[in-house]
Amino acid sequence: MTIKILAVGDVVGKQGLDHLATTLNKQKEALGVDFCIVNGENASQIKGICRADAEQLLYAGADLITLGNHAYSAPDTGAFLDERPDVIIRPANYPATNPGFGCTVADVCGIRVLCINLLGTVHMDPLDNPFLTLERILSAQKGNYDIAVLDVHAEATSEKIALARAFDGRISVIFGTHTHVATADLQILPGGTGYVTDLGMTGPEGGVIGAATEPVLRMLRDHMPARFTVAQGRVRAHAVLFSVDTETGRTTSAKQLIF
Repeated sequence: MTIKILAVGDVVGKQGLDHLATTLNKQKEALGVDFCIVNGENASQIKGICRADAEQLLYAGADLITLGNHAYSAPDTGAFLDERPDVIIRPANYPATNPGFGCTVADVCGIRVLCINLLGTVHMDPLDNPFLTLERILSAQKGNYDIAVLDVHAEATSEKIALARAFDGRISVIFGTHTHVATADLQILPGGTGYVTDLGMTGPEGGVIGAATEPVLRMLRDHMPARFTVAQGRVRAHAVLFSVDTETGRTTSAKQLIF
Protein backbone atom coordinates (compact mmCIF):
# COMPACT_ATOMS: atom_id res chain seq x y z
CA MET A 1 0.00 0.00 0.00
CA THR A 2 1.21 3.52 -0.80
CA ILE A 3 0.13 6.67 1.02
CA LYS A 4 0.68 10.20 -0.26
CA ILE A 5 1.89 12.82 2.22
CA LEU A 6 1.83 16.49 1.24
CA ALA A 7 4.18 18.77 3.19
CA VAL A 8 3.51 22.51 2.77
CA GLY A 9 6.08 25.22 3.53
CA ASP A 10 5.79 27.88 6.24
CA VAL A 11 2.56 29.88 5.97
CA VAL A 12 3.21 33.63 6.14
CA GLY A 13 0.45 35.91 7.35
CA LYS A 14 -3.15 36.35 6.24
CA GLN A 15 -2.07 36.25 2.62
CA GLY A 16 -0.70 32.73 3.04
CA LEU A 17 -3.75 31.58 5.00
CA ASP A 18 -6.18 32.97 2.44
CA HIS A 19 -4.23 31.38 -0.39
CA LEU A 20 -4.47 27.93 1.16
CA ALA A 21 -8.15 28.49 1.90
CA THR A 22 -8.79 28.64 -1.85
CA THR A 23 -6.22 26.15 -3.13
CA LEU A 24 -5.23 23.47 -0.62
CA ASN A 25 -8.28 21.21 -0.63
CA LYS A 26 -8.39 21.35 -4.43
CA GLN A 27 -4.74 20.34 -4.62
CA LYS A 28 -5.27 17.52 -2.16
CA GLU A 29 -8.13 16.14 -4.20
CA ALA A 30 -6.30 16.47 -7.52
CA LEU A 31 -3.15 14.81 -6.18
CA GLY A 32 -4.89 12.09 -4.18
CA VAL A 33 -3.29 13.25 -0.92
CA ASP A 34 -3.93 11.06 2.13
CA PHE A 35 -2.34 13.32 4.75
CA CYS A 36 -1.29 16.97 4.71
CA ILE A 37 1.21 18.59 7.07
CA VAL A 38 1.53 22.39 7.05
CA ASN A 39 4.07 24.45 8.94
CA GLY A 40 2.12 27.29 10.55
CA GLU A 41 5.04 28.97 12.30
CA ASN A 42 4.48 32.39 10.71
CA ALA A 43 0.76 32.31 10.00
CA SER A 44 -0.26 35.09 12.40
CA GLN A 45 1.38 38.16 10.89
CA ILE A 46 4.81 36.52 10.66
CA LYS A 47 5.23 35.51 14.32
CA GLY A 48 3.51 32.35 15.58
CA ILE A 49 -0.05 31.17 15.11
CA CYS A 50 -3.11 32.05 17.14
CA ARG A 51 -6.04 29.70 17.74
CA ALA A 52 -8.28 31.34 15.13
CA ASP A 53 -5.63 31.14 12.43
CA ALA A 54 -4.83 27.54 13.34
CA GLU A 55 -8.50 26.65 13.01
CA GLN A 56 -8.64 28.43 9.63
CA LEU A 57 -5.62 26.46 8.46
CA LEU A 58 -7.20 23.18 9.52
CA TYR A 59 -10.42 24.13 7.73
CA ALA A 60 -8.37 24.97 4.63
CA GLY A 61 -7.14 21.36 4.47
CA ALA A 62 -4.22 20.89 6.87
CA ASP A 63 -4.45 17.59 8.74
CA LEU A 64 -1.58 18.55 11.04
CA ILE A 65 0.12 21.86 11.85
CA THR A 66 3.78 21.96 12.86
CA LEU A 67 5.55 24.93 14.41
CA GLY A 68 9.04 26.26 15.19
CA ASN A 69 10.90 28.93 17.13
CA HIS A 70 7.80 31.16 17.33
CA ALA A 71 5.62 28.39 18.74
CA TYR A 72 4.55 30.46 21.74
CA SER A 73 4.44 33.95 20.23
CA ALA A 74 0.63 34.13 20.14
CA PRO A 75 -0.89 34.31 23.64
CA ASP A 76 -3.52 31.62 23.14
CA THR A 77 -1.34 29.06 21.36
CA GLY A 78 -0.31 27.19 24.49
CA ALA A 79 -3.86 26.28 25.45
CA PHE A 80 -4.66 25.14 21.91
CA LEU A 81 -1.52 23.00 21.84
CA ASP A 82 -2.61 21.29 25.05
CA GLU A 83 -6.19 20.80 23.86
CA ARG A 84 -5.54 19.54 20.32
CA PRO A 85 -2.28 17.57 20.13
CA ASP A 86 -3.90 15.52 17.37
CA VAL A 87 -3.83 18.48 14.96
CA ILE A 88 -1.05 20.81 16.14
CA ILE A 89 2.38 20.04 17.59
CA ARG A 90 5.39 22.11 18.61
CA PRO A 91 9.10 21.26 18.54
CA ALA A 92 9.76 18.27 20.78
CA ASN A 93 13.03 19.63 22.15
CA TYR A 94 11.34 22.45 24.05
CA PRO A 95 11.19 21.65 27.79
CA ALA A 96 8.67 18.92 28.62
CA THR A 97 6.94 21.33 31.01
CA ASN A 98 6.00 23.64 28.12
CA PRO A 99 2.46 23.54 26.70
CA GLY A 100 1.82 21.06 23.92
CA PHE A 101 3.53 17.98 22.60
CA GLY A 102 6.36 17.36 20.15
CA CYS A 103 4.83 14.40 18.37
CA THR A 104 1.55 12.70 17.62
CA VAL A 105 0.41 9.49 15.96
CA ALA A 106 -2.11 9.99 13.15
CA ASP A 107 -4.29 7.32 11.59
CA VAL A 108 -3.81 7.62 7.84
CA CYS A 109 -5.77 5.03 5.86
CA GLY A 110 -5.30 2.61 8.74
CA ILE A 111 -1.54 3.27 8.92
CA ARG A 112 -0.14 4.69 12.15
CA VAL A 113 1.98 7.71 11.18
CA LEU A 114 4.24 9.11 13.88
CA CYS A 115 4.61 12.84 13.19
CA ILE A 116 7.48 14.65 14.92
CA ASN A 117 8.49 18.32 15.07
CA LEU A 118 12.03 19.38 16.03
CA LEU A 119 13.87 22.68 16.31
CA GLY A 120 17.47 23.02 15.19
CA THR A 121 19.99 24.48 17.63
CA VAL A 122 22.67 25.86 15.26
CA HIS A 123 22.21 29.68 15.18
CA MET A 124 18.91 29.19 17.01
CA ASP A 125 17.62 28.74 20.56
CA PRO A 126 19.78 26.48 22.78
CA LEU A 127 17.19 23.75 23.27
CA ASP A 128 17.76 20.05 23.88
CA ASN A 129 19.95 18.28 21.35
CA PRO A 130 17.66 17.40 18.40
CA PHE A 131 19.54 14.17 17.62
CA LEU A 132 19.15 12.85 21.16
CA THR A 133 15.56 14.10 21.39
CA LEU A 134 14.65 12.26 18.20
CA GLU A 135 16.30 9.08 19.43
CA ARG A 136 14.30 9.25 22.66
CA ILE A 137 11.01 9.74 20.79
CA LEU A 138 11.58 6.79 18.47
CA SER A 139 12.49 4.61 21.44
CA ALA A 140 9.49 5.71 23.50
CA GLN A 141 7.07 5.24 20.59
CA LYS A 142 8.43 1.86 19.50
CA GLY A 143 5.54 -0.42 18.59
CA ASN A 144 3.06 2.47 18.46
CA TYR A 145 3.63 3.48 14.83
CA ASP A 146 4.17 2.06 11.35
CA ILE A 147 6.01 4.93 9.65
CA ALA A 148 7.45 8.23 10.87
CA VAL A 149 7.57 11.75 9.44
CA LEU A 150 9.72 14.64 10.70
CA ASP A 151 9.56 18.42 10.26
CA VAL A 152 12.94 19.85 11.31
CA HIS A 153 12.63 23.61 11.71
CA ALA A 154 16.20 24.83 11.51
CA GLU A 155 18.49 27.56 10.22
CA ALA A 156 21.57 25.54 9.28
CA THR A 157 21.29 23.36 6.19
CA SER A 158 24.13 21.20 7.52
CA GLU A 159 22.16 20.38 10.67
CA LYS A 160 19.11 19.32 8.67
CA ILE A 161 21.14 17.16 6.31
CA ALA A 162 23.03 15.59 9.21
CA LEU A 163 19.76 14.66 10.92
CA ALA A 164 18.50 13.09 7.72
CA ARG A 165 21.69 11.07 7.28
CA ALA A 166 21.65 9.96 10.91
CA PHE A 167 18.07 8.69 10.73
CA ASP A 168 17.95 7.54 7.10
CA GLY A 169 15.84 4.40 6.90
CA ARG A 170 14.29 4.91 10.33
CA ILE A 171 12.06 7.83 9.32
CA SER A 172 10.17 7.68 6.04
CA VAL A 173 9.98 11.41 5.36
CA ILE A 174 12.16 14.26 6.64
CA PHE A 175 11.61 17.82 5.45
CA GLY A 176 13.11 21.09 6.59
CA THR A 177 11.31 24.36 7.27
CA HIS A 178 12.21 27.86 8.58
CA THR A 179 14.36 29.45 5.85
CA HIS A 180 11.38 30.04 3.50
CA VAL A 181 13.48 29.27 0.41
CA ALA A 182 12.82 25.99 -1.39
CA THR A 183 16.03 24.00 -1.84
CA ALA A 184 17.02 22.01 -4.91
CA ASP A 185 18.11 18.85 -3.08
CA LEU A 186 14.89 16.82 -3.02
CA GLN A 187 15.99 13.19 -2.94
CA ILE A 188 15.45 9.70 -1.62
CA LEU A 189 18.36 8.75 0.63
CA PRO A 190 19.99 5.29 0.43
CA GLY A 191 17.95 3.93 3.33
CA GLY A 192 14.69 5.04 1.74
CA THR A 193 14.05 8.34 3.52
CA GLY A 194 12.46 11.05 1.36
CA TYR A 195 14.28 14.28 2.12
CA VAL A 196 14.44 17.98 1.27
CA THR A 197 16.40 20.61 3.20
CA ASP A 198 13.65 23.24 2.98
CA LEU A 199 10.12 23.17 1.57
CA GLY A 200 10.00 26.91 0.94
CA MET A 201 7.10 29.09 2.06
CA THR A 202 3.46 29.82 1.47
CA GLY A 203 3.19 33.57 1.17
CA PRO A 204 3.75 36.70 -0.95
CA GLU A 205 6.79 36.86 -3.19
CA GLY A 206 7.17 40.65 -3.18
CA GLY A 207 9.42 41.10 -0.16
CA VAL A 208 12.14 39.26 1.77
CA ILE A 209 11.07 35.68 2.58
CA GLY A 210 7.51 36.88 3.16
CA ALA A 211 8.28 40.12 5.01
CA ALA A 212 7.98 43.61 3.57
CA THR A 213 11.35 44.80 2.25
CA GLU A 214 11.80 48.18 3.99
CA PRO A 215 11.68 46.99 7.62
CA VAL A 216 14.14 44.24 6.77
CA LEU A 217 16.51 46.75 5.18
CA ARG A 218 16.16 49.02 8.20
CA MET A 219 17.35 46.21 10.44
CA LEU A 220 20.05 44.71 8.19
CA ARG A 221 21.45 47.85 6.56
CA ASP A 222 20.91 50.50 9.23
CA HIS A 223 20.94 48.28 12.35
CA MET A 224 17.83 50.03 13.59
CA PRO A 225 14.85 48.33 15.23
CA ALA A 226 12.01 47.58 12.85
CA ARG A 227 8.58 45.98 13.07
CA PHE A 228 8.19 43.41 10.34
CA THR A 229 5.00 43.31 8.30
CA VAL A 230 3.85 40.86 5.66
CA ALA A 231 4.95 41.61 2.10
CA GLN A 232 2.72 42.22 -0.88
CA GLY A 233 2.84 40.56 -4.29
CA ARG A 234 1.85 37.25 -5.85
CA VAL A 235 1.13 34.57 -3.26
CA ARG A 236 2.29 31.02 -3.91
CA ALA A 237 2.59 27.83 -1.90
CA HIS A 238 5.70 25.66 -2.02
CA ALA A 239 5.26 22.02 -1.08
CA VAL A 240 6.54 18.49 -1.62
CA LEU A 241 4.43 15.41 -2.29
CA PHE A 242 5.95 12.23 -0.86
CA SER A 243 4.70 8.74 -1.73
CA VAL A 244 5.53 6.15 0.92
CA ASP A 245 5.34 2.37 0.68
CA THR A 246 3.74 1.37 3.97
CA GLU A 247 5.10 -2.18 3.81
CA THR A 248 8.75 -1.12 3.65
CA GLY A 249 8.49 2.41 5.08
CA ARG A 250 10.49 3.69 2.12
CA THR A 251 9.66 6.78 0.12
CA THR A 252 9.10 5.67 -3.46
CA SER A 253 8.75 9.09 -5.07
CA ALA A 254 8.96 12.78 -4.15
CA LYS A 255 7.88 15.79 -6.18
CA GLN A 256 8.22 19.51 -5.53
CA LEU A 257 5.10 21.58 -6.16
CA ILE A 258 4.25 25.25 -6.46
CA PHE A 259 0.60 26.30 -6.48
